[in-house]
Amino acid sequence: MAPVDTELGPTGRPEIDFPQPAPLSSHGPARIIAMCNQKGGVGKTTTTINLGAALAEVGRKVLLVDFDPQGALSVGLGINPHELDVTIYNVLMDRSTDVRSVVRTTAIEGLDVLPANIDLSAAEVQLVGEVAREMVLGRALRPVLDDYDVVLIDCQPSLGLLTVNALTAAHGVLIPLECEFFALRGVALLVETIEKVQDRLNPRLEIDGILATMYDSRTLHSREVVARVVEAFGDNVFRTVISRTVKFPDASVAAEPITTYASTHAGAEAYRQLARELIARGDAA
Repeated sequence: MAPVDTELGPTGRPEIDFPQPAPLSSHGPARIIAMCNQKGGVGKTTTTINLGAALAEVGRKVLLVDFDPQGALSVGLGINPHELDVTIYNVLMDRSTDVRSVVRTTAIEGLDVLPANIDLSAAEVQLVGEVAREMVLGRALRPVLDDYDVVLIDCQPSLGLLTVNALTAAHGVLIPLECEFFALRGVALLVETIEKVQDRLNPRLEIDGILATMYDSRTLHSREVVARVVEAFGDNVFRTVISRTVKFPDASVAAEPITTYASTHAGAEAYRQLARELIARGDAA
């Protein structure tokens, strides 16, 4: 019997080399994953772009949905939000707007984006009076779900009506969590919100996992936070950990994913590993 490699990863559990996924013979219907954390600056947009690109690299058709009025996801893929005539706002508020006419292709094959800009901030106010106001995003995305394997929604850093819409539309939630103690405190509130959405609006919703981001193996603080998260959430914590590196902001400035900007960098490999882990878990096709 071959010896078992028990080298422990940053999460204190054995390292697993997730297999390269098999190619797909057909595409769709998509599984929708909301990137969610009400704390800002935890790596939601970075994860949405780079995980999307890593999934596209293994032949998945991916739609990224910019659901933050700041439009950082759109900017990170080279789209100027101020020059957009139609955005996801129009798809939400005007039933005659075809979502396909708003979707933009990117430089990455198999990776498309539904862009946003500051107009989206008005939707939160305007949706309050709508019937089934929490369901509007789900309805808007329905026509394109058969075109994609995965839809990743980049949520804004709040637990308001837009985020509730994303959770109501989604099959799963991926929670990027910065490796510092203040970030830990907000997770309980987020999980409470997810449970309310499960209970009242979307019983199929599940937590796909918590992703430790901005990890620094040199600091005891980072290691302790990851240990606490694993202690609290167990197998709900991804084995893949995203380390802090200047290459992520550099790639954002270059308006491309790290998988193409610095293809051989450890950060690019981490997101490829995350894509493989997500597929191996059954949370993506």
